[in-house]
Amino acid sequence: MRIDKYLWCIRLFKTRSIATNACKKGQVKIEENNLKPSREVYGGEIITVRKNQINYKIKVIDIPESRVGAKLVDLYRKDLTPKEEFERTELLKFAKDYYRKKGTGRPTKKDRRDIEDYYETNEEDD
Repeated sequence: MRIDKYLWCIRLFKTRSIATNACKKGQVKIEENNLKPSREVYGGEIITVRKNQINYKIKVIDIPESRVGAKLVDLYRKDLTPKEEFERTELLKFAKDYYRKKGTGRPTKKDRRDIEDYYETNEEDD
């Protein structure tokens, strides 16, 4: 079975075209080698997939006939992803919380007044 079809069948990607694009971009590797979407997958191979800033490691156990249900995915793959990968994304989330929320845009007049009041009170304390 093709690698892009396999990744779609085990529900790692929502559509097969997304899986194909990931292969073309070099986000899918076997033994540190970039793959073409048409490469055949065999049992026992370890696939590394970079998705959402996480490097997933997946061992191919068996090849499914077609796309399988979410409960049956573990019959065809074994997840070898280290827990450190998921902890790293948690740290990124905490780092991003410091900044303004996405989509809030420029500061409003009220925000500007609050900032000016803050600076004026600090200057008076000095």
